[in-house]
Amino acid sequence: MGASRALLQCLLSLCMIIELAAATANFFKPFNVSYDHRALIIDGDRRMLISAGIHYPRATPEMWPDLIAKSKEGGADVIQTYVFWGAHEPVRGQYYFEGRYDLVKFVKLVGSSGLYLHLRIGPYVCAEWNFGGFPVWLRDVPGIEFRTDNVPFKDEMQRFVKKIVELMREEMLFSWQGGPIIMLQIENEYGDVESSYGQRGKEYVKWAARMALGLGAGVPWVMCKQLDAPDNIINACNGYYCDGFKTNSNNTPVLWTEDWDGWYTKWGGRLPHRPAEDLAFAVARFFQRGGSFQNYYMYFGGTNFNRTSGGPFYITSYDYDAPIDEYGLLSEPKWGHLKDLHTAIKLCEAALVAADSPQYIKLGPKQEAHVYHVDLQTGGLKYENQSRCSAFLANIDERKAADVTFRGQTYNLPPWSVSILPDCRNTVFNTAKVAAQTSIKMVDFDLPLFSNISVHQQFMVRNEVSYISKSWMTVKEPIGVWSENAFTVQGILEHLNVTKDYSDYLWYITRIYVSDDDISFWEEKKVRPTLTIDSMRDVLRIFINGQLIGSVIGHWVKVVQPVQFVQGYNDLVLLSQTVGLQNYGAFLEKDGAGFRDQIKLTGFRNGDMDLSKSSWTYQVGLRVSS
Repeated sequence: MGASRALLQCLLSLCMIIELAAATANFFKPFNVSYDHRALIIDGDRRMLISAGIHYPRATPEMWPDLIAKSKEGGADVIQTYVFWGAHEPVRGQYYFEGRYDLVKFVKLVGSSGLYLHLRIGPYVCAEWNFGGFPVWLRDVPGIEFRTDNVPFKDEMQRFVKKIVELMREEMLFSWQGGPIIMLQIENEYGDVESSYGQRGKEYVKWAARMALGLGAGVPWVMCKQLDAPDNIINACNGYYCDGFKTNSNNTPVLWTEDWDGWYTKWGGRLPHRPAEDLAFAVARFFQRGGSFQNYYMYFGGTNFNRTSGGPFYITSYDYDAPIDEYGLLSEPKWGHLKDLHTAIKLCEAALVAADSPQYIKLGPKQEAHVYHVDLQTGGLKYENQSRCSAFLANIDERKAADVTFRGQTYNLPPWSVSILPDCRNTVFNTAKVAAQTSIKMVDFDLPLFSNISVHQQFMVRNEVSYISKSWMTVKEPIGVWSENAFTVQGILEHLNVTKDYSDYLWYITRIYVSDDDISFWEEKKVRPTLTIDSMRDVLRIFINGQLIGSVIGHWVKVVQPVQFVQGYNDLVLLSQTVGLQNYGAFLEKDGAGFRDQIKLTGFRNGDMDLSKSSWTYQVGLRVSS
């Protein structure tokens, strides 16, 4: 018995040692990352890198291994993700890194797959994420102004960025520690809003760069869409096409941090679609004209769980028309066509990294070639089985195909396409010619009655059958004061100052007295009183005496709603609802929610009634969810 117990303890100890070793094991032999004017330099070698954008909170942890594996199979070398401040620090000083927000686990899974990681700390991320990734409590820091030369903001930003860098260092996740992280990002698309902040914006950019570099992460930092990126920071491109992008320094490579392979969707909007052919054309042109790092935004888009959608009015799906769809399934032909493209580009890597710049050859009015030759005197390259001359032949005519002559051989180039010749002779890929199969995704209802009828009949039957989940239910929300935490104050309070974004809903409740004279006045003049609100966002429901009388949807729009009162006291209830906080633009901290300026009732016998100064009762949330 004692021997068995000793053996069991030994086995448990061995398991603990194995788990500890796995948790601290290097994913790579430690290597350094630097860069020159041509490319990132990984462990001493220039690299052409394909990156797959995956945001860890937009998938479940159970999905992560499969998403990473499909990215690798599709030809990705790197996984890219933002870090979401508001999710990781929902309350100031209280951090959360569990479940879908287990950043360390996600990074380790990337490393264990043999892929690199580009970590975009921001901490402003945009990303169509609620409040651009900022925690809403940040608005309440005294004297704060976001994303400018403002001490309270810089203090909070530095504290969080330092927290993430130190966490990655403690977990041995940087490349020089044997981890997968090869690059970091500070700020995000600040160049789009910098002019709004004047000189203070310029000073903020310089400070952000100094702060980031001072953290000693040991890998390169990038900013994107930042023409005045300071020294030792790489300015990168975001957009649908980046083949014409030029960096602001002769010492930095051309990086494409966001290749938009689709777009986000608003409620009521159309689902975006970017053809695989056009996306492949953009990527091929980028590498053809000197690019060296390209990231798909998104390779997997996923889902905006809970209340993380930005806005206003972004839907919960973040599918983005990505190569891997919202559910983790391959979107064909996009995924397969891009995989073929990546294979072709990798066949050219030896030539691409060896040449500082390509030879340009004009082949026609809208046709051109870029040729890359290996410098035979360049040492240290590890591409023994690859060609030493690679060429890209492009036809940028959107309508007409063209026959071109290159090195004594004729090539047919379809409209708006690039042919890739890894050996400067044989075409292995053309961006307009899709070989991948198209996927048709169907819902499997698993009903026996469908087994012996045609596909057409199945669709007819399915359209006639209701598949409403039995878990749905209808509830009736009480209109009026029900919360023990309701409170009454004089005047109109700003929505977020009350809810702190713990709920989308805020009730504004007041009582209006209507005299006999008012009723007589309306009947005599054949008019109705009107509720006027100077400005509101996103959704407003207006109730009088428990009845819904009007709804308004918009982003800071004026409300003019005719109303009908009875003689005596009338309950006026305004239900304000946010549908995703603003995630883009300058002065986010000032955007707010709810109502702005004056609220009044017009059309009374004795003149307008200014409700902005009235007594209002406030309550947060819905009773059915509280």
